Amino acid sequence: MQGVRASLFYSYRAVTLGLTGFVRNQYSGEVEIEVQGDRSLIEEFMKEVKIGPRAAHVTDIKIEWLKYIESYSHFEVR
Repeated sequence: MQGVRASLFYSYRAVTLGLTGFVRNQYSGEVEIEVQGDRSLIEEFMKEVKIGPRAAHVTDIKIEWLKYIESYSHFEVR
């Protein structure tokens, strides 16, 4: 999935859930998202990522749980 709408959708949902991190569109058309927060809230966010915004076509999701190494103060679109 690509486009600014997707990034804004994910940013809004992350902020609503109280998550921090970032979302950015890749040149390949993929969307990269990195979030930090309570695991249960991240899991809720991931459910919404799998569905995507209205009229989106999510074809594949790669999830990688990383060791906490950086603290974000907010969620941003990069």
